[in-house]
Amino acid sequence: MMKFKTTIKYYLFFPLLVLITFIPEVSAQDKPITYFLPDIEYQSDIPTPEDILGFQIGNWHVSHDQILYYMRTLADHSDRIQLTTYAKSHEDRPLIYLTISDPDNLKNLDEIKSKRLQLCDPVSSDDINIEDIPVVIYQGYSIHGNEPSGANASLLNAYYLAAAEDEYTKELLKNCIILLDPAFNPDGIQRFSSWVNMHKNKNMTSDSRDREYNEEWPRGRTNHYWFDLNRDWLLLTHPESRGRLKTFHEWKPDILTDHHEMGTNSTFFFQPGVPSRTNPNTPQKNQVLTEEIGYFHAEALDKIGSMYFTKANYDDYYYGKGSTYPDINGGVGILFEQASSRGHIQESANGLLEFPFTIRNQVATSLSTQKAGLNLKNELLEYKRKFFKDAFAAAKKLSVKGYLISDQDYSKLMRFIELLQSHQIKIHTINNDVEIGENQYPQNQSYFVPTEQQQYKLIKTIFEKVTEFPDSIFYDVSAWTIPLAFDLDYDAISNSQLSKVKVGNQITDAKRMGNMINPEEAYAFLFKWNDYYAPAALYEIQNQGLRTRVIHKEHIITQNEGIHHFGPGSILIPVQNQPKSLHEITTFLKSLSERYPIDFYG
Repeated sequence: MMKFKTTIKYYLFFPLLVLITFIPEVSAQDKPITYFLPDIEYQSDIPTPEDILGFQIGNWHVSHDQILYYMRTLADHSDRIQLTTYAKSHEDRPLIYLTISDPDNLKNLDEIKSKRLQLCDPVSSDDINIEDIPVVIYQGYSIHGNEPSGANASLLNAYYLAAAEDEYTKELLKNCIILLDPAFNPDGIQRFSSWVNMHKNKNMTSDSRDREYNEEWPRGRTNHYWFDLNRDWLLLTHPESRGRLKTFHEWKPDILTDHHEMGTNSTFFFQPGVPSRTNPNTPQKNQVLTEEIGYFHAEALDKIGSMYFTKANYDDYYYGKGSTYPDINGGVGILFEQASSRGHIQESANGLLEFPFTIRNQVATSLSTQKAGLNLKNELLEYKRKFFKDAFAAAKKLSVKGYLISDQDYSKLMRFIELLQSHQIKIHTINNDVEIGENQYPQNQSYFVPTEQQQYKLIKTIFEKVTEFPDSIFYDVSAWTIPLAFDLDYDAISNSQLSKVKVGNQITDAKRMGNMINPEEAYAFLFKWNDYYAPAALYEIQNQGLRTRVIHKEHIITQNEGIHHFGPGSILIPVQNQPKSLHEITTFLKSLSERYPIDFYG
C-alpha cells in the first residue's frame, strides 16, 4: 500500500475567491444543501436543518439550543435514530448523542453491546464472530466551543444519515452504529455563537480586525469554568467528561473522531500525526489503521478540491485528549483540524475563508470516516480483540504485578479510586498492613490495583513515571503520573513483593459514609481537617449559624473505640450557646456524615 509522506498537498479551491479578496465587504449567499452533502435521493418526510432553523447551515452559527432542538426533531421523525441524554453541563445544558443505525440494529442494542464488550474480554473474545457485530463509530464535535465548524457540520451529518435513500447508506447502517455527539461543549458553543451572531454585519466584513473575529474573554473555547475539556479525558474533573466517558465504555468504539479548528491561514489536518511523537504505549497497528483511514479522508477532500496535510504539527501522545484516549482502549482516535473562519468570512493566506466552506470539509471527513469504518470493519474489530489479548499477555509477563495506594485523606483516596473505576480499572482491598520501603499501607485505608486485567495498558500509563522520550517536542502535555498529581502514597509491587500483600475482594463502590462517634450527651463535637471535604462540611455548619472553634495544638482523646489524634486545624463545635439544641445539632451532623466521609467525635 502507498505510504503517506510528510508533505502538504495544495489545491486551488474556489478560484473565484482569489479574484475578490480585495473587496472588503461581502454579501452572504445561501449554499444549496448539495454543496455540503451528496446529491442523492433523501426521504421527503425527514426535515432538513433549514426546514427547522429557518436558515441554511453556514449563514448563522447555530447555538446549542438550536442543535438540541434539531436533533430531537430528527429523532422524532426517523426510525434510524435513538437520542440519549448522557450528562448536563455546569449551565444545565443537556449533552446528548444520537445512536444511528439500521432499525433492526436499534432493536438489538443490548445484545450488540454485550457482544462488543465480550470482544474486549481476553478470556472470552475468541468466542465472538466479528462478522456478526457492527463496527461502532463515535463522531464528536467542537469540544472547543469557538471552533464551530464541527458542531454546525453535525446537523448535516445527522440529516444525511437519517434521510439518505441510496443503497450505500443502507449498507452502511446495517454494518455500522454511529454515535453522533453534536456538541461536546454546550456552554462554550452557546457563548461563542452568541458573540459571532451578535457582531455579524449585514454586508459581511472579512477584515480580521473586525469585532466579530476578536472574541472577548473568556471566549468560547472552554466550558463554564474556563476549563479545556479536551484535556479532561483522563482526569474527568467535569460532568461533560464523566458522562462522555461512561458512554465511551458502554460502547468501546472502534473509531472516535474529534473535530477541531486551527489558525485561519492553515488548511485542513487529519491524523496520523508526527510519527516520532506517538505514545510508545500505543500499538503500531493503531497507526497503520489510522493511516489506512486517512486515505478515505484524502479521497473525500480531493473530490471537493480542498487543501490538507497530515503527519505534521500534531501528535498522538497525551491520552487525556479525545483523539488519543481511544488509542489506549483498543480503538482508533482521529483528530481533524480545520482552518477557522472564527466567524462568517475572513481573509486568509489562501483567499477568503467562508464559514460554509469550513463546515463542508468537516462534513466531508465525517462521511469519509463512515466509509472507512464500513470498509475496514473486520480489520478494526480484529484489532480490538488483539489489543486486549496482547495487553493481558504482556501484563502476565511483567515484573510489576500491581500498585499499592494509600492516603490519610480518605476522600482524596476515594476520588482517585472513583477515577480508576470510571476508566474500567479493577481495584481490590487488602487484608493486612503492608510496609514497602518508607511507606506504610494500613489495611483499612489502602488498596491494590492488579496489573493483570483488561485495562493493563491504561493502568501502566496512569501509574508509570516517564523520564525519557523518543522526541523532545510535544503539542502540550508530556507527563501525567496521576497518583503523584493526587499526592498519594503508592508503590509498584513486584512479583517478589506480592507475597507480602493479602489481596482482598474487588471493590464495586468507592463511596464511604462518615460516622457519629459517641454523640450521646456530648458537650462538643470534633472533626479532623485532613479530609478533602472538611472545608465543605465547615461551610455548611457555619451556614446553619453554628459557632465553631479551631484547635491550635494536637489533642489526644481516649474513647471506647481507642485513641484518637486531632492535629492543629481540627474543628470544635461546642454544644452550649448555639442557636440549635443538642438533638438538632446531632441530627444535622449525622446528615453531613452521610454526604461526606467525615467522622464527628462527641
